Amino acid sequence: MSKKQNLFKPGEKAPESGQYEIVGPRGGKTPYGERTVVEGEPFPPTPEPGLKYKEVDPTKHGKK
Repeated sequence: MSKKQNLFKPGEKAPESGQYEIVGPRGGKTPYGERTVVEGEPFPPTPEPGLKYKEVDPTKHGKK
């Protein structure tokens, strides 16, 4: 069994800052790479309808 992936739609607010990969509707790889998204900001539109975002590298910094 695989663990549940957290996938985010364009326009949803990012739960934390980091690098998010553009993936297919079920989390599969796409050729579109990654985007940097800041916590609380909406995810940008994807190159094609139906694609989503998956966090691959959270930002590593201390909170003030």
